[in-house]
Amino acid sequence: MKYIGITGGTGLIGRHLSKLLANDGYEIIVFTRKPDKSRKYIKNTTYAEWNPLKKKIDTEQLAKVEAMVHLSGEGIADKRWTEQRKTDILDSRVLGTEFLVEQLKEHAMECRVLVCSSAIGYYGEDKNGKPFRETDEPANDFLGRTCVQWEAASECAWDFTRRVVLRLGIVLAKEGGAFKEFNKPMNFGIMPILGSGEQMVSWIHVRDVVRMIRFAIERSEVEGIYNTVAPLPVTHSNLVHSMARAKGGIKIPIPVPAPLLKLMLGEMSIEVLKSCTVTPARIMEKGFRFEFRDIESAVKNLCAKPAKK
Repeated sequence: MKYIGITGGTGLIGRHLSKLLANDGYEIIVFTRKPDKSRKYIKNTTYAEWNPLKKKIDTEQLAKVEAMVHLSGEGIADKRWTEQRKTDILDSRVLGTEFLVEQLKEHAMECRVLVCSSAIGYYGEDKNGKPFRETDEPANDFLGRTCVQWEAASECAWDFTRRVVLRLGIVLAKEGGAFKEFNKPMNFGIMPILGSGEQMVSWIHVRDVVRMIRFAIERSEVEGIYNTVAPLPVTHSNLVHSMARAKGGIKIPIPVPAPLLKLMLGEMSIEVLKSCTVTPARIMEKGFRFEFRDIESAVKNLCAKPAKK
């Protein structure tokens, strides 16, 4: 296998994945709405047109693809959830996935595997004290219904290739997402505690996300749906205290009450305040081993200063 395509390749996970796979010697084709703004610092990488809502894709580049990773979609937490924003989130995932599968079937005759992202928002709130597994029922809320339709949009890929769906937890990375947002106030000595702080967070280091995607590409026995979270979920309070210890210095805990979060975030506050405990047992049974199993090692790595060259 030589050529790997990535939609969403200019996003947080996509950038890390491109670098990992390029360093492994793969040729990367990033499908993006702005292919002219290529990142030349990523070796072995070509940028190609991708605009699913306008039904556009570079079929010449798509024909080279031997594995496709589908990460694109409007950001869940980028904006307040108005009705229009929820429509945009749903359409970008469902219509985008349907279009990609259709184009792969028609043009990518050598594509051996399609790896699609989903989210643990599929499960909703903890119910019975047991971690969620891939066979559990979806939640009947916005994210639950969105994930059901999102995953269903790639099911017909089974007709022509191996299909893998990764339900992503809270991805921790220096450059963006939850870690970056919590890091901002800590730089001023403030440690925000959202709600009670006792809600469970199923997290994963971005390095393990991209390693799991590579694992799914390279292992032919990996197929179907897998939870993409670290083995040891933590409370929100534990997460931010671990960050504070890793950063050092005095950090003052500042509670952010649930009513204030609901006022600030609207419906999206549900995702910040709920407990969602998820197990990665299925992917571990396939032989995947985490580089960052516990929150202390993960945040220590993310808070470490880059080595001087």
